[in-house]
Amino acid sequence: MAGNRFRYGQWRGGPDPLAPPYDVRAAVDAVGAEVLNGGSLREALRDLLRRGPDGRGGLADLAARARRLRREALRRGDLDGAVTRARALLDQALAAERDELRGRDGDDARFAEAVLDNLPRSTARAVAELAGYDWTSAEARRTYQRIMDGLRGEVLEQRFTGLRDAARAAADPEAQQQLADMMRDLNDLLARHARAEDTTDAFAEFMRRHGRFFPEQPRDVEELIDVLARRAAAGERLMRSLSDRQREELAGLMRQSLGDRLAGELSQLDDHLRSLRPDLNWQRGERVRGDQPLGYGEAAGALDEIAELDELLDSLDQDQAGATLDDVDVDTVARTLGRDAADDVRRLRDLERELRRQGWVSRDSDGLTLSPKALRRLAGTALRRIFADLTAGPRGQHDLRTAGAAGEVSGSSRQWEYGDEQPLDVVRTLTRAVRRAGTGVPVQLALEDFEVVETERRASAAVVLCVDLSYSMISQGRWGPMKQTALALSHLTATRFPQDALQIVGFGREAMPLTQQELAAAEPDMQQGTNLQHALRLAGRHLRRHPGAEPVVLVVTDGEPTAHLDPDDGEAYFHWPPLPETIEATIREVDRLTRYGATLNLFMLGDDPGLRRFVDAVARRSKGRMFTPDLDDLGEYVVSDYLRARHGRR
Repeated sequence: MAGNRFRYGQWRGGPDPLAPPYDVRAAVDAVGAEVLNGGSLREALRDLLRRGPDGRGGLADLAARARRLRREALRRGDLDGAVTRARALLDQALAAERDELRGRDGDDARFAEAVLDNLPRSTARAVAELAGYDWTSAEARRTYQRIMDGLRGEVLEQRFTGLRDAARAAADPEAQQQLADMMRDLNDLLARHARAEDTTDAFAEFMRRHGRFFPEQPRDVEELIDVLARRAAAGERLMRSLSDRQREELAGLMRQSLGDRLAGELSQLDDHLRSLRPDLNWQRGERVRGDQPLGYGEAAGALDEIAELDELLDSLDQDQAGATLDDVDVDTVARTLGRDAADDVRRLRDLERELRRQGWVSRDSDGLTLSPKALRRLAGTALRRIFADLTAGPRGQHDLRTAGAAGEVSGSSRQWEYGDEQPLDVVRTLTRAVRRAGTGVPVQLALEDFEVVETERRASAAVVLCVDLSYSMISQGRWGPMKQTALALSHLTATRFPQDALQIVGFGREAMPLTQQELAAAEPDMQQGTNLQHALRLAGRHLRRHPGAEPVVLVVTDGEPTAHLDPDDGEAYFHWPPLPETIEATIREVDRLTRYGATLNLFMLGDDPGLRRFVDAVARRSKGRMFTPDLDDLGEYVVSDYLRARHGRR
């Protein structure tokens, strides 16, 4: 319309509806980078959610905001404000009454003054003794009544949001009867529910009669219990947050203000709620401090807010086994931290669901873990890192398409690349040139026309990579390069040499075969011991399962053997410095592999003299080789040696 003016600015209504979808592959790569640098797989996945997409809006930011609000709530004021206010009102009432009595003569006035002078120091007991006192001052009577009505109203409003007006009118017999009837019916309803009776009709009838007291309009008994139990627990925590004297004072004032009947019904209600919701924190007190006196409702509200923030922090922590982002209550986040925080939680949920939907992560009893699809991507990244470091030129680029170039023709071809040694596929090369330039003679060849023949390798190898999982590997910064090397080798055999049989064996105090997923999630063995003997025994079993393959054993370690399996009971025995029995048991396994014809190459990390002597002796004895690579070169050494050793002795 003519004359209309529009202004444009930054979107502020939640997540940007035009923002591109989050790249979950980038998230997987970020997790993979942490794993390849030696980080824990599960910690890396948890860190992804803690940091959030692009390093913002993660669980850590939300938890920090929740902790800040909790600290503010703990400084909100003085929880004893209800007793303090009652004491102030009582002093006002007594001052007004004394002023009135001083203007009167007679024994009755002097007796009343004596009663006032001998009141207990306790506010609650003084209020109780004045319950039957005949006030001569109308102002004093009204002030005293404010103590009763005010505390009664705060208590009942804190428990039942819709009861403030009724509480103020509680002196009216009809209003008193309505309150008592509602609480009696409520206790009866909860008692039937606790006995597992069907309360559907009873709940509908209760809400028809008393629904005006419950503006939340709960849909069933469970929702009604949830609403009431949180408030009752907050009231209980308030009492436990006070000193013994303060608790006694407040309890006495509450009994006096509510009266026997309402106090009894309220106590019974608390018993029902405590048994129906025992998971709520009924026992914990808080050290709330501040200069501002808080009334009963304000104090209980502050403690309820603290409890809600505690529950939110527990759900944001995500450290419990089986914890998911679905445990985070978005409504609670929106109520306590704001709408933008709730949008962040939804965004993280969408990220986790998208990672699961696309098959990048799966969930087990311990939480999120990478799926086989993601592990293949991770291992491929590790292999690319290693090949990027190779400096032998194009002939050292062990690309999938060149695997087996010295073998037999497979019947397929591919476009030529610089450094290829395969024979040209003449027919397909000329066909591409004719299609590109036409049928004129002579045929004009261009670089992109050349195709080479694909070949396949018939020889196979049985390969065992033994990797040291002892604690020294991570304490010396060797964990990441080791894991990257093992993942790269597993990916290389799976994609470039699928006919090879690779087994990864991890060894600490004991040894165990590891799948690719177990390797990625492996944590250092916190027990002392380097049981190379057990690892070589498992390696021999794997080689014998593939008798027609070239046997290759690669060992990556940073410590000399300090553990072996006891021949009597099969238990791992550790001793440092290494015992002769440990060295002898390890050498026996080396000899078995040597007699089998296996290539045994060892990669020594670190400069321990004892390890160097041991590794050198093993290499000489097995006619294998010893390497002492830098950590940055470990992957290159192992992969290159595998490619060389798989041609082997046979």
